[in-house]
Amino acid sequence: PFQQWLLANVCLARNTVVQRLEDVSSDVKRQLEAKGVEFNLFSLACNESTDASDNAQLLRGVDDEMNISEELLELQSLKDQTRGTDLFVSVCSAVDNMKLPWNKVVGITTDGAPAMTGERSGLVQKEKIISSDFCISLDKSSICRFVWLVILWCEDLKMFHLMKPMIKAINYIRSKALCHRQFQQFLVDIQAEYGDVVYHNDVRWLSRGSALQRFYSLREFLAKKGQLMPELSDPVWLSDFRFLVDITQHLNALNISIQGQNAVVNIGAFRTKLLLFQRHLSQTQPTTTHFPSLQEIMTCFPQNDISAQIRRYAADISSLAEEFQQRFRDFAAIEKEITIFSAPFSVVPDDAPDDLQLALFELQCDAESRSRHQHLILVDFYRQLDKDRFRKIQTFLSLFGSTYLCEKTFSVMNINKNSMRTRLTDSHLCDILRVKT
Repeated sequence: PFQQWLLANVCLARNTVVQRLEDVSSDVKRQLEAKGVEFNLFSLACNESTDASDNAQLLRGVDDEMNISEELLELQSLKDQTRGTDLFVSVCSAVDNMKLPWNKVVGITTDGAPAMTGERSGLVQKEKIISSDFCISLDKSSICRFVWLVILWCEDLKMFHLMKPMIKAINYIRSKALCHRQFQQFLVDIQAEYGDVVYHNDVRWLSRGSALQRFYSLREFLAKKGQLMPELSDPVWLSDFRFLVDITQHLNALNISIQGQNAVVNIGAFRTKLLLFQRHLSQTQPTTTHFPSLQEIMTCFPQNDISAQIRRYAADISSLAEEFQQRFRDFAAIEKEITIFSAPFSVVPDDAPDDLQLALFELQCDAESRSRHQHLILVDFYRQLDKDRFRKIQTFLSLFGSTYLCEKTFSVMNINKNSMRTRLTDSHLCDILRVKT
């Protein structure tokens, strides 16, 4: 309140605020153009979304080499179709307008939509064709394509019968105001760790995980309301359900880990976990250490031997591991390079590419470098190395590990362009996002 005089003479008229926003956005864009000239390598992050006006929005991010920067490259509305060809034209237009050379593209990260990843006409495939012509002279064997697709549906586990009763019970509680209030009070009375039950949503994977986790607590409340569910007393059905709860939690943990900023995620580690789960569940006496919900069912029904049922889950885990391997097949070609990049002191130099072996020997024998690696984040550690000896590091530093910037920007977009502001123009929306991000 004592600083009100600082704003007393500031004009906050509508047109003035809009003009200031446009000026700031233009200045940010000019700075990005100037910075783009100095880029050694860059990658793109593309995501497709539908806003309140049903216009598909396309977002691109670009980052620097060692001094990493993530910026909004462009936001475009696709008024008609959003085929791979349409997305490709938009991306080419944005890159060309910013005067970024195609021979410096090292990767593209997408949200995994068919228009993005289609084998014939998807955006990634078309980008690969145009980039291959320009990247012949680059010192790399292929264009790295990181297409993150972590939404592994429970349909892959063939457990359709679990979702219908759960959705029915949740809808019964949420559809009636009185019943919903009584249920919230019921959770308070039993001192539950959560205060409500969430809707299940087929599109949002995290909502499924939360709904599954809380569903089992509904049985007592539903019994009081006369909504009996025989499935909740069937040990076979409950074991299927609890297995799905546990495996969903593992998938959710992976999904959350790749959404963070500047995260280096070891995809191979999760694949190894799945193989471990498979071995544990396929034993004559299955080990359920990593499946606490399933372990609880075995304790609640000691008179029922569900070991055979649990061993069947090993096949489901195997199927999930194969699906995981297929969806992340792009990592196979560069898995060794990723390991060297993320853990340079843990790899055996003899297993590294020939052009990196001597540099790795020297790096691993340098006590000072080992100490810096332990105390610095990965990006800061690599900034202190000789870039001429570790040129491939620049390639991996310039790649997006996830669509974090896209998701962050769409959150800002949803706040600014809602059902009450659908007349906000595309250009002004782009200005807002460029300044905000």
